[in-house]
Amino acid sequence: MRNNPYIYILIMFAASYFLRVMPLVLIRREIRNRTIRSFLYYVPYVTLAVMTFPAIMDATDSPFSGLAALIIGICMALLKAGLFPTAMVAVVVVFFCEMVF
Repeated sequence: MRNNPYIYILIMFAASYFLRVMPLVLIRREIRNRTIRSFLYYVPYVTLAVMTFPAIMDATDSPFSGLAALIIGICMALLKAGLFPTAMVAVVVVFFCEMVF
C-alpha cells in the first residue's frame, strides 16, 4: 500500500489553519487579563529557544563545543554585542573546541 502525500499535506494545512483561525473566532475583544497577555507575549521567544537549543547541542561533533559556544553567545548577548559578532565568535569557539577535542 502506497501512502498519498497529499493527505498528509491536507492534514497539516487543516491543523495549521484551525490553530490560526480559532482564536480569531473565539476571542472577539481585547484580552485584558495580565497573565494571559504576558503568556502570549513570551510564546514566540520560548518557541524559538526550544527549537534553537537542541540544534546548538546537536550541530557539532561533541556536545562540549556546542555548550561552549552557547555560553560564549549568552555572555556576548549580556554584553550587548550584536547578532553578527556573537554568531562569528560562537563559530570560532566551536572551531577551536573541535580542533582541541
